[in-house]
Amino acid sequence: MSLLRIGHRGSKGYVAENTLESINHATSLGVDGIEIDIFKCLSGELVLSHENNLKRLTGKSGQLEDLTLEELKEFLVLGKYKIPTLKDVLMKIQKPLFLNIELKGLDTAKATSKIIEDFSKSTSWSIDNFIVSSFHFNELEEFRYINKNTPVGVLVSNSMSINEAIKFGKKINAQGIHPNYRLLNDKTVEKIKNNDFKIYTWTVNNKDDINFMKKLKVDGIISDYPDRI
Repeated sequence: MSLLRIGHRGSKGYVAENTLESINHATSLGVDGIEIDIFKCLSGELVLSHENNLKRLTGKSGQLEDLTLEELKEFLVLGKYKIPTLKDVLMKIQKPLFLNIELKGLDTAKATSKIIEDFSKSTSWSIDNFIVSSFHFNELEEFRYINKNTPVGVLVSNSMSINEAIKFGKKINAQGIHPNYRLLNDKTVEKIKNNDFKIYTWTVNNKDDINFMKKLKVDGIISDYPDRI
């Protein structure tokens, strides 16, 4: 498979992150995939957001996990964009593509698995369109326990070693390792690939960094500006 061009939170560099409008813009750029973040709100729906505190993007104080979906309708991203649900996203994208769902919030594994399975059975989406990733290893373990078939990716921050990620990835039968691009070089890429993992790296915006990731032959690049890839 050739390099996947993946829009970060839709197309964060151009349109407000984790909104349907940002995702639409990313698809208009011809991306191969999209990365989104999810939390579970008080009424149980999975909704897109990078953080529980809604202040940064909506200007209004509130904790997403303490609010119902109906209450979240009062919160607009940058004053104009609705906060969508994961189901909204899957129904809106007419042609399924590679979708990286990051479990940002706790208690999101079970609901995510159910939505993926439901859409894979009843729509043109398939299990292979998805990869579920997280920094919350407990969530990934729970997801893998209840869902043996959907691809899983281990997110790797600057404070974690590649060896740790590989060890955990093997434990849960992950398909991908998702490192911060600054952790990647010839040796780390070789180590990850020798352990049979795909490499999806984030968040690569500078053209020189993008070219270096291409030179390293990673499997996917997640960028706020996916058209630069």
